[in-house]
Amino acid sequence: MTTFRGYDSLDVLGTILGVYVALAALATLVGMPWQTTGGAVVMVVQVVGTILAVGVGVGLLYLLHVAD
Repeated sequence: MTTFRGYDSLDVLGTILGVYVALAALATLVGMPWQTTGGAVVMVVQVVGTILAVGVGVGLLYLLHVAD
């Protein structure tokens, strides 16, 4: 891969993907998906899944920019 100022071209793609995943999960959480569910168990699964998706996005950004 070619580099631009020390960054691999996949770093840019990974950054965009990480930010997108985190923001999409936060938007889902703000949209209150539990209001249209079929019960408490479904609500808990949706909220936990959304929080895990935020973690995946932030984790990707961490791996790309902080971890060596």
